[in-house]
Amino acid sequence: MKSFASIRLKKLPVSFFVHRRALLLTLSLSVVSLVAMILSAAMGDMSIHPLEVIRAAFGAGSEEHILVVQTLRLPRILAAFLVGVALAVAGSILQGIIRNPLASPDIIGITSGASAAAVAFISYLAGTVSIAWLPVAAMAGAGITSILIYLLAWKRGVTAIRLVLIGIGINFLLGSVTKVMLLKNPVYTSSQAYVWLTGTVYGSDWSIVMMIVPWVGFFVPLAFVLARNVNVLQLGDDIAASVGSSVQRQRFTLLMISVALAGASVAVGGAISFIGLIAPHMTRKLVGPSFGGVLPVSALIGGLIVVVADTIARTAFLPYDIPVGVFTAGVGAPFFIYLLYRHRNS
Repeated sequence: MKSFASIRLKKLPVSFFVHRRALLLTLSLSVVSLVAMILSAAMGDMSIHPLEVIRAAFGAGSEEHILVVQTLRLPRILAAFLVGVALAVAGSILQGIIRNPLASPDIIGITSGASAAAVAFISYLAGTVSIAWLPVAAMAGAGITSILIYLLAWKRGVTAIRLVLIGIGINFLLGSVTKVMLLKNPVYTSSQAYVWLTGTVYGSDWSIVMMIVPWVGFFVPLAFVLARNVNVLQLGDDIAASVGSSVQRQRFTLLMISVALAGASVAVGGAISFIGLIAPHMTRKLVGPSFGGVLPVSALIGGLIVVVADTIARTAFLPYDIPVGVFTAGVGAPFFIYLLYRHRNS
């Protein structure tokens, strides 16, 4: 028990254990993430000293710096970080409840559902319905897809392997539907949708940030509260049921939390792939399999990865602004192949 610290609230009947290493990593990654965001805001066409970035963020310094930091760079950086947090937590939940290291929102079809709905919105409704409804369309697509996967996988309950296999099939099916829509639409509309599908936070403003904040602010803490349920589900359905856990209800609730986070991230950042796959694996190497320690560390690692990737995409090829999804896919695809090879006999 020396590796755990107990926290008790005197005014409330609440107490819990915190893994010391996970707590230390959470605090360290929080500092690293803050430094990374400051350095990211300092880089670009106009280089700004990091101290001036901090001053500009609080409304001090020159008007030019305030405009660049507060209007152009800071919203984009925060949007990238929150997208990474949402994807990492969604992937951690899926890998926990499905007990499969290859599970993530973009592999089992949730991201594809959100993407197909968003492309349909851009293709057929963008001229008649306000673009502000795009996140709603993406989240609806993710929700409908997840429910479809869950229903197709149901046979006196839902097992992890059926959920994964059906999810992969739905993923390919929706990918084909999306490609058909892109081919049949005008060039301008298709190119606009294709850039969005690649995954980008280009042009993010404070309204975009405020769009994802409520989803991350509500569902990530809710996932922390339900973390112990994931620890039980990881033991297997039979053992979880024998200790009094409501397996199907808890799995469906956690799946819906993952869907909400994945849908919100796709609505804001497009189809940024592999974050939900990479971040949980990196976290388990650092803190072990306990879900209470995995969630906060994974969230910060996911946010940090997207911020760093977007900074490289924004600054390395000036004057071009490369979609961040290109870099995450470039790192994530070889990692996915490595996981397939490593677990080939599992």
